[in-house]
Amino acid sequence: EHRYRVRALGRAHTWSPLALASTPARSPRVLLVDTTRHLTRMRVAGAGPAAIVTQTGATMDELLAHLEAAGLGLTAYPAPGDLTVGGVLAIDGHGTAIPARGEKRARGQSFGSLSNQVLSLTAVVWSERRRRYVLRTFDRDDPACGALLTHLGRAFVTSVTLRAGPLRHLRCLSRTDVPADELFGSPGTRGETFASFLEANGGVEAIWYPFTDAPWLKVWTVSRRRPASSRAVTRPYNYPFSDTLTEAEQQAIRRRILSDPSEAVSLGAESYADTVAGLSAEDSADIWGASKDVLLYVRPQTLRVTANGYTILTRRRDVQRVISEFVGRYRDVVARYRARDLYPFNMPVEIRVSGLDHPRDIGVDGAQPALLSALSPRRDHPEWNVAVWLDILSFPGTPGANRAYRDIERWMFANYRPPYATIRPEWSKGWGYTERGAWTNHRMITRTLPHEFRVARPRDRTWDAAVSTLDRLDPHGVFTSPLLRSLLRPAVRH
Repeated sequence: EHRYRVRALGRAHTWSPLALASTPARSPRVLLVDTTRHLTRMRVAGAGPAAIVTQTGATMDELLAHLEAAGLGLTAYPAPGDLTVGGVLAIDGHGTAIPARGEKRARGQSFGSLSNQVLSLTAVVWSERRRRYVLRTFDRDDPACGALLTHLGRAFVTSVTLRAGPLRHLRCLSRTDVPADELFGSPGTRGETFASFLEANGGVEAIWYPFTDAPWLKVWTVSRRRPASSRAVTRPYNYPFSDTLTEAEQQAIRRRILSDPSEAVSLGAESYADTVAGLSAEDSADIWGASKDVLLYVRPQTLRVTANGYTILTRRRDVQRVISEFVGRYRDVVARYRARDLYPFNMPVEIRVSGLDHPRDIGVDGAQPALLSALSPRRDHPEWNVAVWLDILSFPGTPGANRAYRDIERWMFANYRPPYATIRPEWSKGWGYTERGAWTNHRMITRTLPHEFRVARPRDRTWDAAVSTLDRLDPHGVFTSPLLRSLLRPAVRH
C-alpha cells in the first residue's frame, strides 16, 4: 500500500546486486528484513528418509552442526559457513563433489546444488482470494515450486524442508607441488591432471594464485576411518593463515595493489609461500573429520575481493579439456594486458566441479526441477553430467579489470557451445560484463541468459514459465530489485 519493496537480508555475502541496486539512490523505499534475527529455528524430521526443517535465516554453520548431531549431513555446499540457508537457496549455492570412481550415491544424496535438496518450502505470496500476502507451503511436486527453488531473490522464502543423507567423513589432502602445466594440461597430458584427481577422489578444488607455477590443490576423499597420515579435526576453518585477516591487514593489501597494480606479481608469490608455510606450520595439509569440518573454510576474515563466475555443463570425460582451454585463454589475456603494463587479475583463479540438479535424487515422485538453477540438466544433452565452476578473483577498482573480465566472458560464451558444452552464470558472482562493469551487458541480461534456460525444455519449465510464476506469486513486485526487473522480464508475446 505504501509502495515499499521488501528484501530478505541474510549475510549479504553475494557479489551481484540481486537484492539491492549497487547505487543506493536507485533503491528508494526498500525495507530490509533481517532474517538472521528471528527466522532461525530448525528441527530434524522424518522416521524414514531423513529431513530437516529449517527457517531461512539460519546459517549453514548452524544447519550442518544440527544435522551432524543427528548423524546426518549434506554432500556438497559452499565453503563459507556464515551464509544463510535462504541466501544459498536463492542463488543455487553449490559445493565441489561428484561420485568418485566406484562410488555409489547414498539415499538422499545429491551432488548438485542445495536447491535440489528441497522437499517443500514456505514463502510469502499474494492471495487473490484474501487480497493480501500470506504464507503458503509448496511441496516439491507442485509446479510452482520449480520457480521458487532458485528464485534469485525474486521471492521471500521463510522456511524449507531439506532431504538429508548419512553423515560422511572426509579426508582433505592439500597439495602445492603439482605444476599448473601438468594439472591443467590438455587432454592426454600424462601425470597428475585435474581429471585424474577428480576420477579417483570425486572432490577437487584448485586455488591458483596469479603469476605462480603451482596451485593450492585440495582433494577430498570419502573415508569412514581416519587415514594414518591424517590429523583428525573436530571443527571447521582449519586454514587460519587464509581466514584470520584483520580489517587493517585487508585494507593494507588493497592499498598496496591499487596504488601499484604490478604488485600483483609479488603478492601472488607471497600468497603461495604463505599457503605452503601455513599448511606445514598448522599441520593442515592432511586432515580428516566430519564433512562440515573439512568442507567449510571461508570466513568473513578471509580476504574480501570480487569475482566473475560461470559454470560449464559438459561430459565428465571433457572436464580436462574445459579447464585446459580456460587456463590457456586466461594466460593469454594476462600476458596481453601485462604487455600494456596492466594487471587486471590480482587474486586467484578457483576451479571446482559438481554434479547437476537431478530431481530424482531426493526420492519424491513428480519432484519439480529448479527452473533457474545453473545446474539444471539440458534435456537435449543427457551426456552432459557434470558442471565445471570457473572463477577469477580480483580487487574491486583494479585498472583494466572490467575489460579483461569482458574479454574472458566473450571468449567463454563463444567457446563452450553445443555439442561440446554450454555455459551459464554463477548467479551470485560477476557476469554480463562491459567496460562499465558486471551486470551491465543489456543483451546478455535480456537475451543470452534467458535463451539458455529456454532451450530443449517443455513449455511449462522454461525461463518464461519461472518468470510468470514468480510474477503471479508477487504481482505487485514487492520482492524485486532493479537488476531483477531487467533480468526477469516477462516474455514479449507476438
